Amino acid sequence: MQRRELFSSLAKPFKTKEKQETAIRPPYFKDINLFLTNCIECKTKDCEKVCEESIIKILNDGTPILDFSNSGCTYCNLCAEACKNKVLDIEYKKQIEAKIDIDVLSCLSWQSTMCFSCKDPCLDDAINFLGMFRPSINTNCTSCGFCIKVCPTNAIKVSSL
Repeated sequence: MQRRELFSSLAKPFKTKEKQETAIRPPYFKDINLFLTNCIECKTKDCEKVCEESIIKILNDGTPILDFSNSGCTYCNLCAEACKNKVLDIEYKKQIEAKIDIDVLSCLSWQSTMCFSCKDPCLDDAINFLGMFRPSINTNCTSCGFCIKVCPTNAIKVSSL
């Protein structure tokens, strides 16, 4: 075993734990702890099946997360309506508990190249540009994630709150 393989195998348990701690959950829950109890018991995983944008993914522990790598959340309520274990409920609809940031070192517009890739799909007008450059996320952001997949340099980062 080479040194790199050894350190990678030692770090693997920490990476799995970090993924669960930073999980971005669908925006329809009252108690975050229900994911670790009620979702695990769910056999149908209907929340994943009904998601029109296909952004709900089921982790190995049986709990749903939002994966913005292909699309964003439209807040359509379908996952909450499909949840039979009462983890997700329309009554508790709220903004996605995530923070969207722009990495200024990776962003083309911050490097004096005109790019509006992130602004175009943003339905909430949540991205401001200083002139035609230097985008920033404003308070209108609902953390829907539509801006993430379209960034040509992957400069838009999402993290859980």
